[in-house]
Amino acid sequence: MKLVFATNNPHKLAEIRQLLANETEIVSLAEIGCHEDIPEDHATLEENALQKARYIKEKYGYDCFADDTGLEVEALNKRPGVYSARYAGLAKDSMANMKKVLQEMEGISQREACFRTVIALIIGNQEYLFEGRVDGKILRSRQGNAGFGYDPIFQPEGFEQSFAEMPMDEKNQISHRGRAIQKLISFLKTNRWN
Repeated sequence: MKLVFATNNPHKLAEIRQLLANETEIVSLAEIGCHEDIPEDHATLEENALQKARYIKEKYGYDCFADDTGLEVEALNKRPGVYSARYAGLAKDSMANMKKVLQEMEGISQREACFRTVIALIIGNQEYLFEGRVDGKILRSRQGNAGFGYDPIFQPEGFEQSFAEMPMDEKNQISHRGRAIQKLISFLKTNRWN
């Protein structure tokens, strides 16, 4: 089976391809000739994921899936949430985003947070949503060089390392995106599209 993954993020593409290596051929936006910025201007992860998937389906005709991910920090009223990628500005600068969260968390002892990923899948005319979530806390400084986004400042529950200190295969087993993708894989297998 061939599915377009509606993202321009090479890190997400690599993670997804590793997770779905034996299941499905994942096609990038560049491979279908899509080089435009796909809009994501809704207030929820679910709406943004659907908006991106619908854009590809309507404009290019491919079965596809899209995701939206947000870091939700309890002490910040679940910010940055849907604005995670552009929290410090439209440049989508991960270092600036992390710096802003760490500054806002200075002096705050309640550091609980979660990552949520919502995947919207469109096959034929049917739409499906899958959610993955991982709970953890915001560290007081960056730790590790792997991963991307907020990985260096997020420590998943039950672990001593940040996401950025974990090998990709270990992170994929417990991450929000990994959990959402596992639901997607199970769905695809159960419905025998493979």
